Amino acid sequence: MVNPIITYILLSLTTLVSLAAFPPNVATIESLRQPELFNKLKFNPYMVWHSKEWYRLFTSGFVHSGWLHLLVNMFVLYFFGKTVETEFVRIFGGFEGHLVFLLLYLTGLAVSSIPDLLRFRNQYYYNAVGASGAISAVLFASILFYPWQGIFIFPIPIPVPAIIFAVIYLGYEFYMNKLAMDNVGHNAHFWGAIWGFIFPVLLKPALFIYFLHQLFRIF
Repeated sequence: MVNPIITYILLSLTTLVSLAAFPPNVATIESLRQPELFNKLKFNPYMVWHSKEWYRLFTSGFVHSGWLHLLVNMFVLYFFGKTVETEFVRIFGGFEGHLVFLLLYLTGLAVSSIPDLLRFRNQYYYNAVGASGAISAVLFASILFYPWQGIFIFPIPIPVPAIIFAVIYLGYEFYMNKLAMDNVGHNAHFWGAIWGFIFPVLLKPALFIYFLHQLFRIF
């Protein structure tokens, strides 16, 4: 049985850093509070581009705006991260499989932020935080392996096949990004999802054939 150690490490590290870096208006454990971390770690395209603070492409994924933001991301990571890390270990072997999962997560953070980096690089007051880009990458990597697994979409009371969820998810994130009516990082969600599907295939192209076999075996 595979121990998804990287998933547990990411869950623990993200939770601890997020709790310490929560903004002042968010209740947390006072002994952990280090509010200056929020500004040091957040994704600010202007600072990344003009001050070359490239680390923010990664560190922004370890801070969150509040409890709900953190809990939703960690909930999805817990359930889908274990599945994907286990599959990577099965495919690539022990150490390599864990490493590939870590690379998926970290590159998911960076790749999902690049479109907004280019779009907002001259806007000093644009900021973003959260692991959503990497979480989307993990979610769509699981869809690559199990396109017919059931995924719940609130408020639908029954699970939706993952491949149908994927189409709905990508369409929704693309549409909402065009509307630009809220403060959600829809662009990061969209490109993180795309990366999560592409990254494993780039490492092992045969996985795309496996995906097609899984997708069409129901017919």
